[in-house]
Amino acid sequence: MDGRAVAPAAGTVLNALATGVGAAFALDIDTEASVSVTPSESGVSGEIAGHPEADTALIERCVSRVIDRYGDGQGGHVRTESEVPLAAGLKSSSAAANATVLATLDALGVAERVPRIEAARIGVQAARDAGVTVTGAFDDAAASMLGGVAMTDNREDDLLFRDAVEWHAAVWTPPERAYSADADVARCERVSGLAEHVAALAAAGDYGTAMTVNGLAFCAALDFPTAPAVTALPHAAGVSLSGTGPSYVAVGDEDGIEEVSTRWHENPGTVRETTTQLAGARTT
Repeated sequence: MDGRAVAPAAGTVLNALATGVGAAFALDIDTEASVSVTPSESGVSGEIAGHPEADTALIERCVSRVIDRYGDGQGGHVRTESEVPLAAGLKSSSAAANATVLATLDALGVAERVPRIEAARIGVQAARDAGVTVTGAFDDAAASMLGGVAMTDNREDDLLFRDAVEWHAAVWTPPERAYSADADVARCERVSGLAEHVAALAAAGDYGTAMTVNGLAFCAALDFPTAPAVTALPHAAGVSLSGTGPSYVAVGDEDGIEEVSTRWHENPGTVRETTTQLAGARTT
């Protein structure tokens, strides 16, 4: 029994490390998962295309959790292939988990019976099992699974709201990598007052201002430069450090984002122009 699914990357409106409340929005950059479920209890194996040495514990755990809940003790194999760079702050783990969970549900023939938000929770539980997240990253998972902007309380895995947003986006990813599980949570908690302000702005629909305040606050907390954000501000509706970095994401209209992209191209690393994504994760 085989299943396939894709899930998008996401950018940050509010980093959840300070208070447990976070918000993110889906980007049109996909991760694809293919899952084969075998009838025998042969265990679960995984591979990540182009990264033979990468840790596959998360995607394997996603398959195991779905089989434990909806299967009958089967084994399986999962392969992911992604446009999303690893450890870049663009929610590669959430996208991989969502795609894997949906592909496994598809292989078991139950994908249409499981609410998408519940599928996202399975991936979050697997991420906690695998130790790849501090907060559980339910905000990132919800945005990737549902599309649009999602705000969540990661302490309870509770979806506070989801909204449709349509932006052009520029993404700058420096050459270095940063792992979410290594983030300095204590320093992030020192900006909790600003995080609460960001949450209020986002709840009022002022996502651009929210993500900009978030970006400046968490650049300071996580010791990333603010210069990329300041460069983008005259041309963007909002700009933020994405996740725990090192990527920055700016959103706005097409002309403004083209200008941001041009300016960010002066830096080392890669720059991508894309759009927000409203469909979320889906089987293929």
